[in-house]
Amino acid sequence: MKKVASFLLIGAMLLVVLSGCMKKSEKDVVSDLGKRVEDLGGYKTEATMTFQHSGKKQIYHADIWFKKPSYYKVVLSDGKKENTQMILRNKDGVFVLTPSLNKSYRFDSDWPNNRSQAYLYHSLAKDILNDPDPSFQAKDDRYIFKTKTNYNTTELANQQITLKKEDLTPSGVQVMDKDMNVIVNVAFKKFTLNPRFNKKTFDVKSNMTAARIDDAASASSQLEGFKLNYPTVKFDKTRLSIMKPENTGGTQKYVLKYTGKSPFTLIESKSEVAASSVPVTAIGDPANLGFTVGSITEHSLSWSSGGTDYYLASSKLNQDELIEVAQSLMEKSDQIGILLLFAERALANARA
Repeated sequence: MKKVASFLLIGAMLLVVLSGCMKKSEKDVVSDLGKRVEDLGGYKTEATMTFQHSGKKQIYHADIWFKKPSYYKVVLSDGKKENTQMILRNKDGVFVLTPSLNKSYRFDSDWPNNRSQAYLYHSLAKDILNDPDPSFQAKDDRYIFKTKTNYNTTELANQQITLKKEDLTPSGVQVMDKDMNVIVNVAFKKFTLNPRFNKKTFDVKSNMTAARIDDAASASSQLEGFKLNYPTVKFDKTRLSIMKPENTGGTQKYVLKYTGKSPFTLIESKSEVAASSVPVTAIGDPANLGFTVGSITEHSLSWSSGGTDYYLASSKLNQDELIEVAQSLMEKSDQIGILLLFAERALANARA
């Protein structure tokens, strides 16, 4: 009897070992991912985001906190980890903070649930779970999914999500256009599950105060450098027709009007530090432009960057095209070409 019992015990142990060595199917991994996300109390992670636009790369950093059920804190900064902005979601709503300008905005928004977010774990898991036919591959120590996205554009239609086998946390994401060109690359590191958070982690006032102290030096340098910028994006049969400076209530601004097949108006003005950081109600949804966080509606986009406030509006451009214009403003545009353009027009008017 003892020998029989020993054989049964050994057999049971072998079954456990063999079952552990068996490869999990796509269905198993998706099921495990759903349970992992549902049971997750919180996480902290860091991510590097690389945006590729018009053949150029721009790198940004994101520090991300999540606490169940739906508290978020996302700190976005440039390649030098300066010029930070923050997205907060707590029991009072969704907020975007710009510490360098002492400004905060409150959105009546369902962010981040209203569209895909390449740097948020829950959003990536949701895209995997909601795709009826994702591509799946098990390779070495990771699982690779290729899924459809949920952006308000057909240009960012696909993504590849890489999960670690050991805990199903993300290690990388690539967002691609319809031709499978990589537009956004996200690399995660230091992914910590179920960390402890203090009461002020998701508090608007506490975060603004702390960030204002950290951003004091970069804030002053930003506000010194207001200059007119021109978008470098080119739409078919669309050109700059009017550029005029205005002074309203002592505030200097420039109005650029583009006419043609894809018309839009761009207003640029010098950023001013707000006297109070009390949140102002904003319309639309937060929009991560990579270099900053803006506010986007169906036909407008507003944001602040480098000491300048921008307001972009068009009845013809969709949200993807509005963002494309905004991102092109951050490139080194051909200022000499622009000056020559206006010089030629001035000469033509003088001759007339």
